[in-house]
Amino acid sequence: MSTLPVIAAVDGSDHSMRALEWALDAARRRSAPLRVVHVRQYAHWAQPEVLAAGPPDPQDDPVLDRVRAGLEGLDDLPDTEYLGLEGAPGAVLPEQSASAQLLVLGSRGRGGFAGLLLGSNGIAAARDAECAVVVVPRPGREVQGGTGGGPGSRVVVGLKVDGPDEATLEFAFAEAARRGARLQAVAAYPWPAQPWMTPGELPPPIVDQDVIEDETRILAEGFLAPYRERHPDVPVEPVAAAGDAAGHLVAASPGADLVVVGRHRRHLLAPARMLGSVTHAVLLHAASPVAVVPPAPPEE
Repeated sequence: MSTLPVIAAVDGSDHSMRALEWALDAARRRSAPLRVVHVRQYAHWAQPEVLAAGPPDPQDDPVLDRVRAGLEGLDDLPDTEYLGLEGAPGAVLPEQSASAQLLVLGSRGRGGFAGLLLGSNGIAAARDAECAVVVVPRPGREVQGGTGGGPGSRVVVGLKVDGPDEATLEFAFAEAARRGARLQAVAAYPWPAQPWMTPGELPPPIVDQDVIEDETRILAEGFLAPYRERHPDVPVEPVAAAGDAAGHLVAASPGADLVVVGRHRRHLLAPARMLGSVTHAVLLHAASPVAVVPPAPPEE
């Protein structure tokens, strides 16, 4: 049993209450404690008529009181801690993630504009957290051209055949094993091919799309093989798909238990933490909860 908790970030909104339910289920599946965190944002520069003049009493937190009352008496409730903090949620939640195995929050909280698909706190947490972050979307989010994946429990993972991330694949396999789900590994390849040519250069020979698709599937099978060995009970469905990776992952999200994507790995020319365009698009549009997994630390 891991001693690291699953964190549920709450603010009293319906979005955060759905995230709390997801986090509670995740804690049970991991036999882990649950930590319910409410970050109260106090803007000391605001006018007194807009915000109370002075920080709130740390012992008086109606949001945590409501959550505590709702969880009391539940069967199989894990060890639960309630933590009220003050500050900017986009900064405080990533700090909390350093002592957690999973951080779960809703796609949008009480603040911001009603039309936003993903709030700033969700973006900041997914970008900066030390552990994996799960963002739970609002129910009924529609996906145009959604393909789904048939009946039964299903976890979807994005697989980059030109540089797969070990942490992302291991997280996806482990989550599928916990849920008794099959794993759908989506490996996208660019098509149609658009080669760069200098003036006067002859165009390259025509490439058969079937050949590229077969090569993509073979590469995917090779990367998945060691994880299949470690998780023999997880059925795996590799999918080689032409075109935009984000579009295929979003299309596969309806009906999925979870879509798993990796966070952009930092490198010399881009040392700051980034989400990456595919991860950002999946967070904005997927119909299922999305897990953003930080990359495995580089080997010394």
